[in-house]
Amino acid sequence: MRFSEKRVLVTGAAGGIGQVITKMLRAEGARVAAADRNCDGVAADAVFAGNLLEASYADRLPVVTAEALGGLDIIINNAGVISRGPVTETSDADWTLSVGVNVEAPFRICRAGIPIMAASGGGAIVNLASCWGVNPGPNHALYCMTKAAIASLTRCMGHDHAHQGIRINAVCPNEVDTPMLRSGFEQRGFDPQSAIEELGKTVPLGRVAAPADIAEVVLFLASDAARYMCGSLVEVNGGKSVS
Repeated sequence: MRFSEKRVLVTGAAGGIGQVITKMLRAEGARVAAADRNCDGVAADAVFAGNLLEASYADRLPVVTAEALGGLDIIINNAGVISRGPVTETSDADWTLSVGVNVEAPFRICRAGIPIMAASGGGAIVNLASCWGVNPGPNHALYCMTKAAIASLTRCMGHDHAHQGIRINAVCPNEVDTPMLRSGFEQRGFDPQSAIEELGKTVPLGRVAAPADIAEVVLFLASDAARYMCGSLVEVNGGKSVS
């Protein structure tokens, strides 16, 4: 029970990785506040449905979590979106969505959450970046840029707030078998299952990551086992580099 009585905020809690993170945390004793656009069917101790593109919603999430759970010990900035294509094929709507969800929302949540954690002696924040933010790949210009931004922000915050007892790290996955990945294949006219299987052949470990593969690392970074890790970017890629 690594997280007994810990108070946790998870964004993107209804997504493929978010649901697994939430379930694992609660199984280990955490009290979880789930945040997503639609939280129907998400088992949590508190639920805050809303749009991360709305500044007031993102700003308030740590506050309402602390009010509902009696404090705030851990933040998991898991919510994210993918925009595909080069800059020349990127619309203003793509920009607004990607920057808003992948960068501005976690920035706002950290800005509001860090003082709450500091006042109670510390805590942990885990951001979801991406291997594509550490080593950009082709035809995902906006996605790579925003994930590079959250990776850099993680390093900066990790340094700036360590003295307050707040550890801030990021997990950087490569491809993960989630509804978001499968819908991307569908939009491009591929059979999702066949595409996932073919993609798995390009991974040295022989398969695309499952959500639990990423969630386990998120929980490790949030736990006391990672007590000396701060400002770290942990790639979880099955041995596959971005190319």
